[in-house]
Amino acid sequence: MKIKSIEPIAISLPMLKPLIMANETVSSADNVLVRIEADNGTVGWGEAASAPSMTGDTLESIVAAVNFLEPMLRGRDPTDIDGALMMMERRMYGNGGAKAAIEIALFDLAGRAAGKPVHALLGDKIRNRMPLLGVIGGGDFDGDLRDAEKKKAAGFTAYKIKVGIDTPANDAARTRDICKVLGGGMLVSADANQGYSTEQALAYVQTVKGSGLGFFEQPVMADDLPGMATVAAATDIAIGADEGIHSLEDIRRHHERKAARGVSLKAIKLGGIRALTEAGRLCDRLGMSVNISCKTGESSVACAAATHVAAVIPSIGWGLTLTHTGLAQDVAVSPFPTAKGHADSLDRPGLGIDVDEDRVRQHRVAIATRSVA
Repeated sequence: MKIKSIEPIAISLPMLKPLIMANETVSSADNVLVRIEADNGTVGWGEAASAPSMTGDTLESIVAAVNFLEPMLRGRDPTDIDGALMMMERRMYGNGGAKAAIEIALFDLAGRAAGKPVHALLGDKIRNRMPLLGVIGGGDFDGDLRDAEKKKAAGFTAYKIKVGIDTPANDAARTRDICKVLGGGMLVSADANQGYSTEQALAYVQTVKGSGLGFFEQPVMADDLPGMATVAAATDIAIGADEGIHSLEDIRRHHERKAARGVSLKAIKLGGIRALTEAGRLCDRLGMSVNISCKTGESSVACAAATHVAAVIPSIGWGLTLTHTGLAQDVAVSPFPTAKGHADSLDRPGLGIDVDEDRVRQHRVAIATRSVA
């Protein structure tokens, strides 16, 4: 079996409602799907989100990177994923989103060819059922309270409140009220998405003290480890890192500097799901908590990939964040099912998701490209 073609497909998917976070409002989901077809007709799919403020990737840059990498991968054995990863690293620095989308598609194709789910290619499955981290971020105080009540009634046991969108005092007041609505026995977190200064983050953690908040994610800029460590030292609330984590070394550095007690891990930041799995295992060795997460608006393709990782790593103490549920329309024939605030492992071959190619064409975005020798 050889790789016949690799096609990047830029898409823009409608959201059910905008998600408001610090410095960004996501009202449509701009992603790139990668379709890899083998010479025997087997097809694998991957996905990466445009994330300029997190990875530096845009639709245009992801498409260009996939096209740049395609010639060196065409004709190779798609099951030799390690070899493909090595060649991509030699061919192009960075561009983790494009590499992740290609790698996910290779895992999907390899799993389908072998008749095995992707998690079986990553390691031994540890769990069949995973708690979802429900995101609350509509920017409307009353609407956020209603959303929290709705998610609690639906069976969610873990939550993330988007902050950094108002003053620390107003964000803290909304956080405290949401924590009251949710009550005890829940994992409730807040995520500032780099939206605070160190002083603002300190004011926020002081005001939410005693509210029941379990962890506080990325309070300051991604490269501000001194600021992260200062906030971490000033509160009993666990501090988590997200935008600051792009490699195993980043995880080690946050741990050594006491800048974070846990991390949010995404395939687009680390360059794929194999690296995502390695990062989860490293966090277990370091005693750090883990949230496996998709970028806002990623479809069932990327969400399935994240779930396969969550099924095999030692711990997901901070839950699994799937974002396809926020889409008004998915690209899957049947969107990845979730129920009662949880997701079950996918045990069909490959990712376990079938893509509706007519729907992909419906939401395709034209991106100007040039040929690569």
